[in-house]
Amino acid sequence: MASPRILYCRCAYAKVVPQAVKDGVLEGLSESETAFDAVADLCQMSAAKDPALQRLSKQSGLKIAACYPRAVKWLFAAANAPLQDDTQIVNMRTLSAEQSCQQLLGGACPSAEAPTDDAPQTLED
Repeated sequence: MASPRILYCRCAYAKVVPQAVKDGVLEGLSESETAFDAVADLCQMSAAKDPALQRLSKQSGLKIAACYPRAVKWLFAAANAPLQDDTQIVNMRTLSAEQSCQQLLGGACPSAEAPTDDAPQTLED
């Protein structure tokens, strides 16, 4: 069975999703072993009736990281690309980066688990 496809929206033009959340989710997805598609802005794609939305909407098990589910469903419908019933929409406007990653990846965000090189070091005597 194929793993669910993930679509990450950067919300580049509307700027309605907090920057820290967008950055954290993108980092978590990038560090995971899960393939995902990233788009600059679903609103713009819908307005342009981008054919990629029709291709994506036909995929079973699609997970979309964007904003409010009703808005995302409307954007796809407006582009003549209604989403499948099993599509999961993760609302990055209301969730933290870690919560969003948990819903997208089915577990903790890799970036939240592993210390970074910038983490403060503890010196032992």
